Amino acid sequence: MTQIPEVQPMAGLSGSYQSDSAQSSIDQPTVEQSISGQSHGEQSTTVEPTIGIPEELQQPSARSAYPGVVSAQPVSGLHPTSTAPVHAQPLQQTPQEMPADPYLTDVELARANDLLGRVNSLFREKIVGQKELRESLVASLLSRGHVLVESVPGLAKTTAAQTLAQSVSGSFHRIQCTPDLMPNDIVGTQVFNPSSGKFTTQLGPVHANFVLLDEINRSSAKTQSAMLEAMQEGQTTIGGENFPLPKPFMVMATQNPIEEEGTYVLPEAQMDRFLMKVVITYPSRQEELKVLEMIDDGAFRTDLTGDPITIEELEELQGYTSRVYVHKAIKTYIVDLANTTRGGGPNPLPGLSQHVRLGSSPRGGIALMKVAQAVALMQGRNYVIPDDVKAMRYSVLRHRIVRTWDAVADNVQVQGIIDAAFQAVPVP
Repeated sequence: MTQIPEVQPMAGLSGSYQSDSAQSSIDQPTVEQSISGQSHGEQSTTVEPTIGIPEELQQPSARSAYPGVVSAQPVSGLHPTSTAPVHAQPLQQTPQEMPADPYLTDVELARANDLLGRVNSLFREKIVGQKELRESLVASLLSRGHVLVESVPGLAKTTAAQTLAQSVSGSFHRIQCTPDLMPNDIVGTQVFNPSSGKFTTQLGPVHANFVLLDEINRSSAKTQSAMLEAMQEGQTTIGGENFPLPKPFMVMATQNPIEEEGTYVLPEAQMDRFLMKVVITYPSRQEELKVLEMIDDGAFRTDLTGDPITIEELEELQGYTSRVYVHKAIKTYIVDLANTTRGGGPNPLPGLSQHVRLGSSPRGGIALMKVAQAVALMQGRNYVIPDDVKAMRYSVLRHRIVRTWDAVADNVQVQGIIDAAFQAVPVP
């Protein structure tokens, strides 16, 4: 039995709406009810799993929930809300629809678990706490995606990127974005050589396995657009000639939310290129004390003591991730979630247009599936369950949903809208 989490929606709204769908099989809560907690009582919801996992994929850990998924993190000012029972129709998958690649074997799962364990062990040598950041970076790396990290200064973002690069034996370059940073400073340029009378190409710092764009919102729109080709196409163009980027290639961009003077807001088109947007907060008192102790012991001045994996082993992990089995019922679940954020889906949310100006694009659904595959592999499974889709839903969708001005003025949080969408869609 799979326990659906009790959603904690945002406060600050009032009013109620009636659903326009008389044929709906559920008593659908409105966006306002889901966000402000205005409901008529509490109900616990239990849904029978109907995915139909093949016997060869069944493992004792098949129903183990991803840490932190059973109950969403509470936000200040939230109140409990009711949920209505929902039931998804089982979807039968024909042999023709089964994946062409073979399932991951037990040997391959053990191999992946060993490699991921070495990466996590090395990461913990330099980073204290920041579990969400570590898991998001690893999941993005396995999914061949890029990460946008938002936080105040001093939370080990640069150290995290450097440590991740070292743990997989990858090259690392850091780019400090400023208003006068030009595209050629990133991708490279051509330099005239007087002795030979020819132009030679000098590749920019973007040509590395891991690139940290520090304070990306301080660079101009022209410079930001120069990264789009690199992030999407895996190449740069210098003097009309294409130069492929090394593989694997991952961009970790950071931005500071507390300063807006002299910054350039990232456009929605570029935000959508990032697989995830991670918002990290201050460490706990115990974690901050451990940081001071490690500095006093000189732990941050020493090299990593563990055995890093190689680039070839990382590409092996990425290949394993793409072979994690995703049932058609899970794919339908993801499509319904993306459509619900756009005002559609099997149970449209009444009043959603008052809070959401732009919902998740199809790229958001692709990101949900890829991240769910990575989460499943990180949990030691070779197939995806609904909890894997829910595990990093905020990081995958928060930057793909654009709120209306009224929602911003009323302090309607994107997390509450995401929870309302997940509550509305039946879980397979």
